[in-house]
Amino acid sequence: MQASTLSGGFADPAIGSAHAFRSVMEAMARPGTIHDIEGAAPPAPLSPAMGTVLLTLCDTETPVYLAGDMDCGAVRAWLSFHTGAPFVGPAHCMFAVGKWDALAPLAVYPIGTSEYPDRSATLIVECSELAASGATLTGPGIKDQATLSLPDVEAFQANRTLFPLGLDFILTCGARLAALPRSTKVSRASSEAVAQEGTS
Repeated sequence: MQASTLSGGFADPAIGSAHAFRSVMEAMARPGTIHDIEGAAPPAPLSPAMGTVLLTLCDTETPVYLAGDMDCGAVRAWLSFHTGAPFVGPAHCMFAVGKWDALAPLAVYPIGTSEYPDRSATLIVECSELAASGATLTGPGIKDQATLSLPDVEAFQANRTLFPLGLDFILTCGARLAALPRSTKVSRASSEAVAQEGTS
């Protein structure tokens, strides 16, 4: 077994996972807020934030789908060693990991059922940027409104129409993360909407 597989986990698993879990829960509870998260040093192409989230949320009973270049030997070996999570296809995953384009189409992931809406997937998306600007967010956990850079506004709007079913999202970039639960309403920034109206 390669040294890179054995390394990169939490230095102190109890403390590290507790701090990371708090960051993830804060992000979920307050959509649009951006949080620093640390603790893991995963192999590329996983980012530090993505690796830390996976170490925090995954175990032997959380099937994971690796999309695109995330599905490589180094990532599989590292996740297997540190979490024991089984690897599955998109239709059977609890967590899907990848860049936005590689995760498409969203329709292939489980969105829960009327009896069990929690049996849905959470997509962990590595973004090229993560900034408090762009799309406008409203809904539970947001006072008035928030703004967040999103890879595709229409996809998140379509996901919201499925509520209480639908997908939840954790957006990562480097060592930072934000979250977008299915309960969040997404609209285009006012300046962008005005510009679109002017060209239509």
